Amino acid sequence: MAAMALATARLLLRGSGSWRRSRLRSGAPPHRQSSSGSACANIPLSSPLPGVPEPVFATVDGQEKFETKVTTLDNGLRVASQNKFGQFCTVGILINSGSRYEAKYLSGIAHFLEKLAFSSTDRFNSKDEILLTLEKHGGICDCQTSRDTTMYAVSADSKGLDTVVGLLADVVLHPRLTDEEIEMTRMAVQFELEDLDMRPDPEPLLTEMIHEAAYRENTVGLHRFCPTENIAKIDREVLHSYLRNYYTPDRMVLAGVGVEHEHLVECAKKYLLGTQPAWGCESAVDVDGSVAQYTGGVVKLERDMSNVSLGPAPFPELTHIMIGLESCSFLEEDFIPFAVLNMMMGGGGSFSAGGPGKGMFTRLYLNVLNRHHWMYNATSYHHSYEDTGLLCVHASADPRQVREMVEILTKEFILMAGTVDVVELERAKTQLMSMLMMNLESRPVIFEDVGRQVLATRSRKLPHELCTLIRSVKPEDIRRVASQMLRRKPAVAALGDLSDLPAYEHIQAALSSRDGRLPRIYRLFR
Repeated sequence: MAAMALATARLLLRGSGSWRRSRLRSGAPPHRQSSSGSACANIPLSSPLPGVPEPVFATVDGQEKFETKVTTLDNGLRVASQNKFGQFCTVGILINSGSRYEAKYLSGIAHFLEKLAFSSTDRFNSKDEILLTLEKHGGICDCQTSRDTTMYAVSADSKGLDTVVGLLADVVLHPRLTDEEIEMTRMAVQFELEDLDMRPDPEPLLTEMIHEAAYRENTVGLHRFCPTENIAKIDREVLHSYLRNYYTPDRMVLAGVGVEHEHLVECAKKYLLGTQPAWGCESAVDVDGSVAQYTGGVVKLERDMSNVSLGPAPFPELTHIMIGLESCSFLEEDFIPFAVLNMMMGGGGSFSAGGPGKGMFTRLYLNVLNRHHWMYNATSYHHSYEDTGLLCVHASADPRQVREMVEILTKEFILMAGTVDVVELERAKTQLMSMLMMNLESRPVIFEDVGRQVLATRSRKLPHELCTLIRSVKPEDIRRVASQMLRRKPAVAALGDLSDLPAYEHIQAALSSRDGRLPRIYRLFR
């Protein structure tokens, strides 16, 4: 501190001395005229100041200057990159692997691999060593698994690209999977399952249940979270048998944002070409190529929801219902109309839905939350995969009003295939394009978009192409896809006090009717 103060004092003294000498040489300091002074007082703000060089503005020719580049290596691995200005980059490996491929294995392997990511490898003795290596380049790491994709990602300084790709290759292909790490993962998985059951927000659990109901015991209907009974059964041998079949180069994409494509390809050839993984060089022999089979159905979970509140403020006891219907895969042309329909339905919670940009003009807010004060939530979701999709609506209310809540939802499903207001449709399309463009301002989101699209289609549709498709959606497209969806059997997930839940057959009949009403029930005794 003393040295810094001394250096600062010297600079100040030098500055004051030179200023004093110049003042003695030239007399009083000249008067500086700013842009607000008398010399420029008569120049309007729309005109350039005199003596200032003309600015050079960027030009737009309507073409995307930084299109996504894709290169396929000799072993089948794809390398995709998107240029983006900035000091940092996001690089990762996306793998066509997830819970949907666990039909022939113990359920929960993908969940285990997510927790084991960035642990010790052949080059790094512990997770701490990996983190210290990344810290030298200002980096962070993460691993996420979904039903059909596993993603290992690192954000770091672009100058450390070689180190980052080498680290990713080691983490994905050479994990040690020690007994100690697997035991720690068992504890982490057990804790996450307990947390899932205790948390007040039921949305993750309901999402699991609606997939289980819609795709009974196949592909995306398999459990994404490890069942409790499988925690002790998953070991190193089980993990290696799965990795041998699904962690192969032809099922991988190395994606990068904010990097030079040629440099990324060089790093991929250096670390991901011709390397032998920890489970041996055997080729995949038992890959599950099953196509999702939509079945429809109901999954119920009776649970006391009266004590879920954590804290002094009491939380009302609610029953949660989710109703879904099959939509389409993200590879089909109808994916865009379904995305617009989902945005048009919108919704949210009774507290947040009315805020700016929170969907106060969506159907589930205007027709449901705005008219039925006793409903706490009504939200639309759209899950889409490479061979199927699921559009569903989640609602929450007091257990005594479950039947009325279900009927309100079935009526909204029927109205999807009815008249579509032009203003309503244009608003939904504008919101969807706005959400798309705002999300793509983030570098990690661009990385995930690049990786997922190249993994599924070997190419990438640019944002302006997607916006063109969104603008082309017409009211008849919405009615067509909604009518097509309503021909399917519904999938129903119910959580909480279900004593007043209508029978599945009654919900199915309501969705097949003209007005969405549930069949009337007459009781002699109540």
